Amino acid sequence: MLNVEEQKFVETADAVIVGGGVVGLALARSLARSSFGRIVLVERGGLGAEASHAAGGMLAAQAECDRADPFLELACAGRDLYPALSESLLEETGINIELERTGTLYLSFTEEDERETAHRYNWQSGSGLQVERLTGDEARSIEPCVSSEVESALRFPLDWQVENRRLVAALASSAARLGVHLLTGTNVESLLVEHGRVAGVETARGRILAPVVVVAGGAWASSLMTEAESAPAIRVEPVRGQMLCFDARPPLARHVIYSPRGYLVPRMDGRLLAGSTTERAGFDKRVTAAGAHTILTNALEIAPALARLPLVDAWSGLRPKIVDDLPVLGASAQTRGLFYAVGHYRNGILLAPITAELVTEEIMTGVAPPLMKPFTLERFHQAGVR
Repeated sequence: MLNVEEQKFVETADAVIVGGGVVGLALARSLARSSFGRIVLVERGGLGAEASHAAGGMLAAQAECDRADPFLELACAGRDLYPALSESLLEETGINIELERTGTLYLSFTEEDERETAHRYNWQSGSGLQVERLTGDEARSIEPCVSSEVESALRFPLDWQVENRRLVAALASSAARLGVHLLTGTNVESLLVEHGRVAGVETARGRILAPVVVVAGGAWASSLMTEAESAPAIRVEPVRGQMLCFDARPPLARHVIYSPRGYLVPRMDGRLLAGSTTERAGFDKRVTAAGAHTILTNALEIAPALARLPLVDAWSGLRPKIVDDLPVLGASAQTRGLFYAVGHYRNGILLAPITAELVTEEIMTGVAPPLMKPFTLERFHQAGVR
């Protein structure tokens, strides 16, 4: 939980943001920088205490995309905002979000892995994206910890990483400095809607009246979406991801290292993160023996030397998943003044700054930016989801 002083309850605002994770905080900061007016952010727990705290911080726009499509465009746009964001947050708050630009390796062990990486290399290089193909020996020359079983690898020089907990702290500090009212430990129980237009929110502490409400509640957003939309199939599902943390001093690796089954993320402070699981376990955030075993098995496949490192921490978080694995961004299909920034699933850190920029633009202008249009609720209505 972040050490940002909670502000007193207010009853009116120009905009209410529901959710204080990385997406909600980025959006609050973006709106405040646009001089939108009085902005209140309402968080059910602590700022950045859920999926944002549990994340690995990878900005894997290319490593995790399987095709050239609108999501790849969105992901690359999000990644490309990070250098400027890092500089501005450092200037505003003094917090270094540790944007690490060494790049990402993606390893192949089996014939099936080789086919997958060859396909990824072909379409990405053909699309003009920066990607390098390496032999197993070349991969080991730049990362000696990599297993001798690796046959080949891809290197994505522009897929970076950020220290997600520092990012959340910096966004919260920046938002507070810009005058955003941060209400933590406050559950939003329902939306206030009058004559087809949002009028604010009902919280456990009372009503907050506002003509603009943005739902950015992560895995807890479904109740408000179901309340506002006539498409009950559009819901956010929590998907548990467990993580292990090792003490890797001296450093074991410099790159983020993926295989088709797991990944390693080296931190500047000497920690090495290993992840992750993908489990439908409801809102259960317990770390399990089975989850830890799966992560460890996959991590040791990548780097057998991991076996000598001490395990110092373990945790899990709940990724917010929409049925088609894509985020829902922008205006409600049913309620004027209501907007969404939800369903970022495995890419909340990557997409937070571009989400903030796009949703802010639509709120300010009333027009959905072209980059955002494939991710609006309209895609469900066009497909006949009800």
